[in-house]
Amino acid sequence: MMLLVEVIFLVSMALIMYAYAGYPLVLWVWSVCHRRTVLRASIAPRVSIVIAAWNEAPRLAARIENCLKQEYPFGRLEVIVVSDGSSDQTESVVRGCDPSVVRFVALASRQGKAVALNEGVANATGDLIVFADARQQFSLTTVAALVANFADPSVGAVSGELILESGPENTGAEGVGVYWKLEKWIRRKESETGSVVGVTGAIYAIRRALFTPLPPGTILDDLLVPMRIAMKGYRVLFEDRAKAYDRVSREYRDEFARKVRTLAGNYQAMALCPDLVNLWRNPLWFQFMSHKVCRLAAPFLLVTLFVSSAVLASRFPYNVVFLAQVAGYSAAFIGWGLIKVGVRERWTSAAYTFCLLNYAALVGAIRFVRRDPALWGKTS
Repeated sequence: MMLLVEVIFLVSMALIMYAYAGYPLVLWVWSVCHRRTVLRASIAPRVSIVIAAWNEAPRLAARIENCLKQEYPFGRLEVIVVSDGSSDQTESVVRGCDPSVVRFVALASRQGKAVALNEGVANATGDLIVFADARQQFSLTTVAALVANFADPSVGAVSGELILESGPENTGAEGVGVYWKLEKWIRRKESETGSVVGVTGAIYAIRRALFTPLPPGTILDDLLVPMRIAMKGYRVLFEDRAKAYDRVSREYRDEFARKVRTLAGNYQAMALCPDLVNLWRNPLWFQFMSHKVCRLAAPFLLVTLFVSSAVLASRFPYNVVFLAQVAGYSAAFIGWGLIKVGVRERWTSAAYTFCLLNYAALVGAIRFVRRDPALWGKTS
């Protein structure tokens, strides 16, 4: 019996360490030994920016203006706004723009972002599609930076970089910012060695000819779209010169809700596209399993690690690992308490964020299994 507990401990420990340290180390070594180059050039194919909007009237005018101010050849860019059954002034805002460069597509009822994106692409005239959200703002060279990568015929999709800004009112900023920096570093290294396994939904571009319509109700277009393109033999890149700006959620509960939905979306993506976990069908199988699946397994592994180390706590080194976990979870609890009273502190905030994100993965798995309809709703 004790031997089985030791095996559970060792397997849990090894997989957790691989998910958070081993895979980044593998990517770093890989990027040093075998970095793949990209042929970038100043090209100007016709580009369609597709924005799926549901009751985004207050933001749309500024968002459309930001898109039209892109430093890109005149007449080579159009903006398509798809209203997903909006009940506010979305239509009047879009109709007030120049119809020669801004097009409006209305869905009679709310059908979800996936259907809205499908309609946007179907109405696009561009060779390249840039997907954007209503909330963020692009730097003025973002479209040009994304497009330059498509001079390489092996490139099928390109993700930009999302910059998360914070202010003194953002209690969720510290820990989330650290997590996002690590995530972007991993994406950068994946891109350098071949392809990233997911893009940023607020800023990514694809070749229109490679788009496969999304199943209605798809949560993560920014995972399913690029992975389908990668499985067609094209590279998916990360371009840090193409920037979009957003603000960190003001409260941890907002970030938690977003992460629950995102992590549940990973389970959904595997259900919609089983080839994602098929070694023979997915050329990015190793990266997908390491980056996505190991992260999904982490909360379950943390539970088995804690329980197994508690059972073995009378012996070294299990007692050290058990006490380290107790200290870490205690720091997370203290961090939660400090945040509740409005105090931000780096170390406890990091511990709290780590626990919060893993709890979100656990909740996301439960909600996906239960087919929670809240997962398909708007989160911001």
